[in-house]
Amino acid sequence: MKSVIGTYGDRSEAERALDALKNGGFNDREISLVAKGEYSEGDGENAGEESMGMSSGAITGGAIGGVAGLLAGAGLLAIPGIGPLVAMGPLAATLGGAATGGIAGGLIDAGIPEDRGQYYENEVRSGRFLVMVQSGEDRIEDAAGILRKTGAKDVEVH
Repeated sequence: MKSVIGTYGDRSEAERALDALKNGGFNDREISLVAKGEYSEGDGENAGEESMGMSSGAITGGAIGGVAGLLAGAGLLAIPGIGPLVAMGPLAATLGGAATGGIAGGLIDAGIPEDRGQYYENEVRSGRFLVMVQSGEDRIEDAAGILRKTGAKDVEVH
């Protein structure tokens, strides 16, 4: 299993990447998204969606392809020293168990070197959207190409 990772400057870029990955044959168990989230008490079960500025109407009516399904699975995590995060996919489960390691700890668990994990954690802290795909070696270059084509910054394969 290999990982490819990259960051996007805004939600619409990240959504386009998720859609392109789904259209490229990648599934929910391979694709992860992490973004900084802000929410208030009472946001309820859609806290993750709301924290990324998405209304339920945009999710059901405006999203294309598999993006709505992916984002519907997004959850809100509180990571000490970072604050609230919106996370989906396999990385969300890793982050949920890595409360003390933060994003970098979760990325290290996913095979990303420590220095690069810290770099990507800082990118999320600064407001960027992190997209990661974990797949077999035969498909990882396809995923890297999709991330590059959709405008990801700092695309790396590990």
